[in-house]
Amino acid sequence: MTTLLLALLAVVLAGPVPWLLARLPALRFTPRAAMVLWQSVALAAVLAALGAGLSLATSGLVAGNGRRWTGWYAVAALALLVTLVVLARLLLSAHLVGSRLRALRRRHRRLIDLLAERPEDHRAGLRVVPGETPMAYCLPGVGRARVVFSDAAYRSLDERERGAVLAHERAHLRARHDLVLEAFTTLHHAFPGVVSSQGALTEVGLLVEALADRAARTSYGSACVLRALQRLLDAPTPHAALGAGGELRVRIGILLDERDRRAQAAALYVASAAMLLIPTLLVVVPWLASLRG
Repeated sequence: MTTLLLALLAVVLAGPVPWLLARLPALRFTPRAAMVLWQSVALAAVLAALGAGLSLATSGLVAGNGRRWTGWYAVAALALLVTLVVLARLLLSAHLVGSRLRALRRRHRRLIDLLAERPEDHRAGLRVVPGETPMAYCLPGVGRARVVFSDAAYRSLDERERGAVLAHERAHLRARHDLVLEAFTTLHHAFPGVVSSQGALTEVGLLVEALADRAARTSYGSACVLRALQRLLDAPTPHAALGAGGELRVRIGILLDERDRRAQAAALYVASAAMLLIPTLLVVVPWLASLRG
């Protein structure tokens, strides 16, 4: 029974729940709470899938020890093998995604440092590079982070707008939004045809931009951030970087929303906690108790 419940929970959390959440745009108006909910759903799905395999394996071993049917050992071995394969795919995907992103960022960082036109900005981690296309983005990295402006973007923004963009990009770096996106990218690459991971990755990408917009709004106000976003509309973002442009219409709506949404945020935090705690209390704890018994 435990195996069936955990397997069912994994299927629901991997498919229908992400599909539903992606179709609830109101959640975006509490971006931090919504991002925590997305993370909880993804983690709960992975834990439920691994738990289902372990539950079946241990059930097979217990039944085999009772000598009711020696084939239970084969069931236990197969369940354990499937669980290990799932875990191995996750770990391999995390390694490949992380290694590729870090290699791309190292090469990009070296190139940016060579092309930078304003050496006086280097101490602040800012790089201005030649380019007629307005672009602004950040390259994450512990102790090696960069905020990059193309020359066209630097010239088109006034001083306060540049400050707003800097605040936006530094919010990404400070909160390590790159690691959040990397986790969802890992899940997408590990099981691209099994779980609704592309929708989750897209939605979380929008949420981290909304959080960075709000961080910039705190220091520079909505109007200044809005002007900067409009000037960077359709600005391309290099792979492995986090940019300031894109999804303008949706982000403007989130940026300008100042309604009190504490009740919604609290409800999402409670749902996030429940997503992880309820299966543990109702399924895993009784299962462990039965093993001890």
